Amino acid sequence: MKKFYKSIGLFAIMLFSFYYTEKIAILMQNKSPLMQNIHEVEERYKEVATNATILGEYIVPGVMGRMVNKTKSFVNMKSFGVFNEYYLIFDDVKPEVSLEDHKDKIIRSGHPSKKAIAYLLEDGNPEIETYFERNQIAASLLVTEKSYKNNSYFEQINNDSSKFRNVESLLNKNNQNKNICYVKSFSKEFCQKEQKYLVLETFSLGSANFVEAKSQLVNGAIVFVKKTATVETIKLFQKEVQFKGLEVVSLSELIAEKKEK
Repeated sequence: MKKFYKSIGLFAIMLFSFYYTEKIAILMQNKSPLMQNIHEVEERYKEVATNATILGEYIVPGVMGRMVNKTKSFVNMKSFGVFNEYYLIFDDVKPEVSLEDHKDKIIRSGHPSKKAIAYLLEDGNPEIETYFERNQIAASLLVTEKSYKNNSYFEQINNDSSKFRNVESLLNKNNQNKNICYVKSFSKEFCQKEQKYLVLETFSLGSANFVEAKSQLVNGAIVFVKKTATVETIKLFQKEVQFKGLEVVSLSELIAEKKEK
């Protein structure tokens, strides 16, 4: 029994020793000029997270904030022995109201602060696909098992109701699955069961609605390009995108709450 209590005592001393040593290390770290410099600039780099907006069954994703990870930044700079803001390390700050907690809601646009749009292409028009690829314009493409390509230029979205599992396997195998579900092709219940992001377009672009589509072009828009659209119509629309200073990104990037580095 004495040995048992002795072991408990030694263990307690060890725990206290580790705790005390850690506290001393933190105290010394906070007193160092390097850490003082980090404290001085952390507020300047702090970005407050923006909450997602929920309107009935729809949601506009929020935007993650960021804050300086002081300990990691300190360790990163300590090896150089000098303070340099270039070596600051940041942590993401999740919005209080986040898309990740409301995947039952449907996304019809990205957050407007991103000043970007995304094209979602209907499968079945090689001429349109060639135009996007040749001009290096980002786009996401709805695919089936038959149209899926291993080395596609496009971000590929599973749109095969009959061979859904097969396409999922292909996307997972090649680390291409963005877990986006186009709600017009599948039921909302099916998308939720598969734990996907539920997505619909902000508006469609076809062969005869350029003026209408142009009037709806805003930050965060998801533009569904119909296979009946003409390349000439897309060219005109893309000029309007450039005129408004909008970046074209993939669908997954547009709806993501985490900012691209």
